[in-house]
This record gives sequence, structure tokens and C-alpha cells, in this order.
Amino acid sequence: MTTLLSSLGWDEALASAYPLLLADPDHRPGRVLRADRGVCTVLTETGVDRASLAGSVLRAASADPVRLPCAGDWVIVRRWPDDRTTLEVVLPRRTVIVRRTSDKDSSGQVLAANIDVAAVVEPMDSGPDLGRIERFLALGWESGAVPIVVLTKSDVSTDPEAVAESVRAIAPGVEVVIVSADQGVGLDKLRPLIAHGRTLGLLGRSGAGKSTLVNALAGATVMTTQGVRRVDGKGRHTTTYRALIPIPGGGAVLDTPGVRGVGLLDGSDGLDKAFEDVVDLIDLCRFSDCAHEGEPGCAVRAALADGDLAPRRWESWQRLQKELAFEARRKDVRTRAEEKERWKRLTQHSRGTSRP
Repeated sequence: MTTLLSSLGWDEALASAYPLLLADPDHRPGRVLRADRGVCTVLTETGVDRASLAGSVLRAASADPVRLPCAGDWVIVRRWPDDRTTLEVVLPRRTVIVRRTSDKDSSGQVLAANIDVAAVVEPMDSGPDLGRIERFLALGWESGAVPIVVLTKSDVSTDPEAVAESVRAIAPGVEVVIVSADQGVGLDKLRPLIAHGRTLGLLGRSGAGKSTLVNALAGATVMTTQGVRRVDGKGRHTTTYRALIPIPGGGAVLDTPGVRGVGLLDGSDGLDKAFEDVVDLIDLCRFSDCAHEGEPGCAVRAALADGDLAPRRWESWQRLQKELAFEARRKDVRTRAEEKERWKRLTQHSRGTSRP
């Protein structure tokens, strides 16, 4: 195990995934720093390689785009006699954040792989968007990583603690960290999250301050940053790709591009964790099939009436539940269509081979 890769999380469990391949001197492990179309920048024990995708990887991705390598993935690359490098295998992911794309077939897109902590980054300058935070937290919980909320630009807020309290109210079981990268506030709480072998993933919209935060944690300018537009205060798109940045003396930070929409694809467990307070109330209802529309003994309606549950929070829960149910129905229809097409091809092949 190399010191360089072990600082990013390489261990014996990963090394044992493909022992025969790794025993070949032409093959070596690495971690994807950046993934472009058909080419990945991979950090190995010998340095940084540009690796094209092997046919087996492309075939797997054609069946499921989520299997395309992404920043943060552990991979096996091969060096050929003509000095070409190919990415041969994507090792099993320990955690993965997947959002729904906006295309017609509603496929998944990997935002980050193999992160230990998923930090939802939200700026204080324009007031936190609670609905967006809830969506990102659902993705974070579903990924298997530990989600936290990082409130940036606290130096421009008149009452950062009050803002943090409003976020804590919709983030049960989640640590909320107040940060000002420019003034160094709160960075001491984030540094343990990028200790040796650990990776911190940053999720949020453009202008949230993710790249500035990466630079502050790295102690150098490693990501380009831009200010907000004076007209509307919205952030410009600075990072347009996913990038894993090794931190000197520690682990790594994975910076993701700002995303406008945070679509949920298949994350009922993550949604339940993000709305644990609502789920607990539903469990207290007298009837297990309570529709929460006026039935006797409805704990949800009682909490809404008493002010213990905010109407916005309940409406957000209902909206995201409907979104997941809709995606589940679309997935079921797509699966049936694909199965029908598969049987059609098998039948045609069988008829062709049975002819004299």
C-alpha cells in the first residue's frame, strides 16, 4: 500500500477486490481526480495519468450511465507498451451520490463517489434555501456518507446563529457548521473531515462558496473562483466539472459543479432520514393507513395545529414523496419496456438459429 494512495483512503479491502489484476505489473490502482468525456485524470503511485476508458467500462456504462467513472472513484488502470493508459475497472463504490438528470428517460448522474462526509454548502448572503438543503440532505443520507450542512459567508450575515438555528430545525441529526472562508471562521471544524484517508464532498449551487472553501482548506489557490453578479446576487458557474483535490498532510476534498436542480431518483431511505421528524410523527398516528387529512388520532395534523411541525416542512415532505413515487412508476414502465425488447431480440435470434 503506497503512502500517497493510503492518504486518500486506499486500504487492504480495496486491494483485495481484484487481486489478479493488481498482481499484473502492467496494472496499478489509482483514484480519479477528474472525469471528462471518455478520458479520466487518475492519480496513481507514480503520478498523474490521463486514461481512456476500456471497452468493458464503456459497455457497462452504456447499460447504466451511473457506472461511468467519476471523480472520487477508485480504479485500476493499465499501462500499455506504447505508453497508452486505459482505465480497466471501476472498483466497488463505498458511497455514491446520484441525482436524477433532466433528460426524458430520467437516468442517474453521479455527483461524487467514495466520500466519507457529504457537506451541503449553502450561502448566508442570500438566505438559505431550506427546500434545496432538504433535497441535498436526502441525497447525502441515501449515499451512505455522513451528511452535514456548511453555511458559508457568515461574515455578511447580521445573525449567523439565528440562520443556523433555522437550518437545524429542518436537518434532524445533522451537524450545521457556520463558516467564513475569507475570515477563517469554522475551518477548524472541517479540517478533521479531511484527515488522512478521509474525503469531504461539497454539494451546492453556484456561488455557494465551494471553491473558495476548497482553497481555504488546501491553503492555496487550487480552484478558480469568481464573485457574484451585482445585478441579482447569483453566483457564476465557476467549477464546471467534478474535481478531487488532495489536501497536503491530509485526505481530500471533492468539489462538484453548482447544480440548479436536485432531482431525487431512488432514495426513499435517504428521504426518510432527511425527514426523520416527520416520519416519527407519522408513526404516532392512530391508524397505519392514515392519510393525514382529518382522520382521528392523526399526529401530523396535531403537530401542524400546535406549531410543532411547520406547514412548509410538511408540504416539502409530501412534494418529495410524490416525486419519488412518480420516478418509481417511470422506472417500472422503462424496465418493462426493456424486458419486452430483450425477449423480442431473443425470440428473433431463436427463430433465426432454428432454420435449416
